[in-house]
Amino acid sequence: MGMPTEEELKQALAEAARMRVQDDDPQHVAKTLLNMNYRLHQLEKVAHAAELYFRSGMAVQEQQKLKVAMDKARSEIDRTAGIEEDELGLI
Repeated sequence: MGMPTEEELKQALAEAARMRVQDDDPQHVAKTLLNMNYRLHQLEKVAHAAELYFRSGMAVQEQQKLKVAMDKARSEIDRTAGIEEDELGLI
């Protein structure tokens, strides 16, 4: 499976947003795409904070940024924990 280009992703997210606004998402594909994109951004923040933390010699300020990013990501994961992986076709 190939990755979408930046333009393709931008178009897909715009169409998903349109579908949600117009309540035209009977299979919840648009809702799922928008949610997964949001969660991906949260995890990218964790990865970035972790990189800064390890590059900085594990300074206190970077440790706090990492903790905040991890807490936000964990909160999102916990919020959506009711979704079974097999419901998403991942098993």
